[in-house]
Amino acid sequence: MNPQIWWFLSRASGTVAWFLLTVSVLLGILLPAKMFPSQRPAWITDLHRWVGGLTVTFLAFHLAGLAVDSYVDFGWKEIFVPFASEWKQIPVTLGVVSFWLMVMVQVSSLIMRRLPRTVWRRLHLLSYPTFALTSLHGTLAGTDASSSLYAVSSIAAVIAVVFATIYRVLAGRRRTVPRRSGKSTYPPPSKQTVSDQPPSQPSQPKVAAQ
Repeated sequence: MNPQIWWFLSRASGTVAWFLLTVSVLLGILLPAKMFPSQRPAWITDLHRWVGGLTVTFLAFHLAGLAVDSYVDFGWKEIFVPFASEWKQIPVTLGVVSFWLMVMVQVSSLIMRRLPRTVWRRLHLLSYPTFALTSLHGTLAGTDASSSLYAVSSIAAVIAVVFATIYRVLAGRRRTVPRRSGKSTYPPPSKQTVSDQPPSQPSQPKVAAQ
């Protein structure tokens, strides 16, 4: 067996985890924005959760491969503690921090019904820095960063997330502005004063029929 198989497993699973994270973030952004009129929110929500769980699975393979592999001396301390690694300390620390942010997001999703809505939303917003730190970690620490395919994929993923975020912000503003104003677009009816009203005609007496 190739002695570097665990290193290859870690590299491959890390890349797949990053790709799945990108898909999960995009689904989470576009779901409230209702980008597609015919989209089914329930179906997209289930897909978003499923992709998120799959991301954690491949992330576990990535971390396990690093712990078992002998190409780079990684122990559990270097994997879970920031600044503990001597090999590419800053890029590895970015990966460690993004791991803990992802754990917070996933745990908050599992206990969403037990958390106040505002607390859950704030924790779920950690998906944005998670994606950013993971992208930086893969670019600075990954050995595949020099590949043209990886470079193109990274740029495309970042552009997609930025575009989706801008679209969601603009779509949210279009929905909230009419609700906040609460004013009708029609002009208010004009009020007539007493002097503007025409004088009333005196009623004619009715003539009894002969």
